[in-house]
Amino acid sequence: MISTPPTTPLPYNDYGRWIRQRLGMRMQKLPVNAGFNCPNRDGTLSNLGCSFCDNSSFTPPYCHPGDSITQQLEAGKHFFSRKYPDTGYLAYFQSFSNTYADTDTLRERYEEALAVEGVRGLVISTRPDCLSSNCLDYLESLSRRTFLTVEIGIESMNDNTLMRLNRQHDMARVRQATEALSSRGIITCGHVILGLPQESEDDMLLQARLISRLPIQILKIHQLQVLRGTALAKSWEREEFRVSTADEYLSLLAQYICRLRSDLVLERFFSSSPLQMVIAPQWGIRPAILNQKLTELMLEKGWRQGVFALP
Repeated sequence: MISTPPTTPLPYNDYGRWIRQRLGMRMQKLPVNAGFNCPNRDGTLSNLGCSFCDNSSFTPPYCHPGDSITQQLEAGKHFFSRKYPDTGYLAYFQSFSNTYADTDTLRERYEEALAVEGVRGLVISTRPDCLSSNCLDYLESLSRRTFLTVEIGIESMNDNTLMRLNRQHDMARVRQATEALSSRGIITCGHVILGLPQESEDDMLLQARLISRLPIQILKIHQLQVLRGTALAKSWEREEFRVSTADEYLSLLAQYICRLRSDLVLERFFSSSPLQMVIAPQWGIRPAILNQKLTELMLEKGWRQGVFALP
């Protein structure tokens, strides 16, 4: 995740090293749009979607409308092979809710990805309310024969915030989903956003302790980004909230990490949506540099992941 040499101890449990230990090599995620929908957009729960979300921000430059899963993955391999010639690949089902379909459809699309040469496993992003019993049974069988991570959009552990974001689920549903995945031995990743409107620093630091109680193995964190055309952007234009400066976010993030349980694997800390889509914040700092600054800040203070965690 950062340019620190492998021998340098990091003050947090790093995903890059964890994945190399499990699969024996560096792995590159290849995002694909597999044509799934979302119950928060198709009218099942809502037709508005989450207030912060624009799925086009997930679409990599090598994907083109109408391309099959295989074509997208082959294009992704070509795109990354020049930069990382000695790497394996994970098919990343990222856009929309990627378990929101019947089991036959899921099987067809996941198996197509696994059939692509060089693909060593799957990362499947979804909502906590899109995991039927049949889906969980299939994911369990899949996890027994290939590397599999299911990524759950948590975003916040505050029910009031979830309501304001139009998430259409609560914290209880997050607990149910992560416990159901854990009971089947499926590696689970949580995804949270720091800096959401009306959440104080104390709220966010409390969230770290609540997250640590969930039966997840991996956590993705990133700063709030206001994307053009979203409901959140309209709120931003009305000056109803502010976003953090880079230094404010780094300070909060370091304290947040210290309150996470020490065995939780941390995958990322910063989001990098296409610049033309981002209204705020506009830090103008590459994620690799931000990662380095985070590490330096924690080392300078003598902090490490879990140092302030509760038993």
